[in-house]
Amino acid sequence: MAEQTPERPARPSDIARAALDAARAASAARPRPTRRRVAGPRRSWSGPHPGADDPQTLGSLVDSLVSAEDWSERTKVGSVFGRWDALVGADIAAHCAPQSLSEGELTVVAESTAWATQLRMMAPTILGKLHNQVGGDVVTRLRVVGPTAPSWKKGPRTVRGRGPRDTYG
Repeated sequence: MAEQTPERPARPSDIARAALDAARAASAARPRPTRRRVAGPRRSWSGPHPGADDPQTLGSLVDSLVSAEDWSERTKVGSVFGRWDALVGADIAAHCAPQSLSEGELTVVAESTAWATQLRMMAPTILGKLHNQVGGDVVTRLRVVGPTAPSWKKGPRTVRGRGPRDTYG
């Protein structure tokens, strides 16, 4: 009589090996696709420098947009107002603020008449700083005005001149 070997239970590694062998056999039985070359422009590599399709920094993208749309003059004007503290210094900027810029004339409002006088004497220095940091064609003249007096006009109807002075009693 022939001896029978008892069947041992299947191990997980045997099951995995059988599944892998079946997948390999199925893959070998499938026909292989042929490689076709797609007609089109050949890709040229940008080399060691970044190309147009490589990730760019935000600053370089904004600079290219500004130059493409010809916004350079507007950004210079905006930098005068946006960077006023850095352009003239924190001490001066604490006592005055730019109000308007038209046709090269920058109007600056001082907090007091004393500061307005001081800024008028410092105008060549301030213009030199603006010329060096922003550009010479943006600000050509500096007009300094002091604080305005309070207005007594209240409401839509006013009287010219002194008007009636019975307001206080």
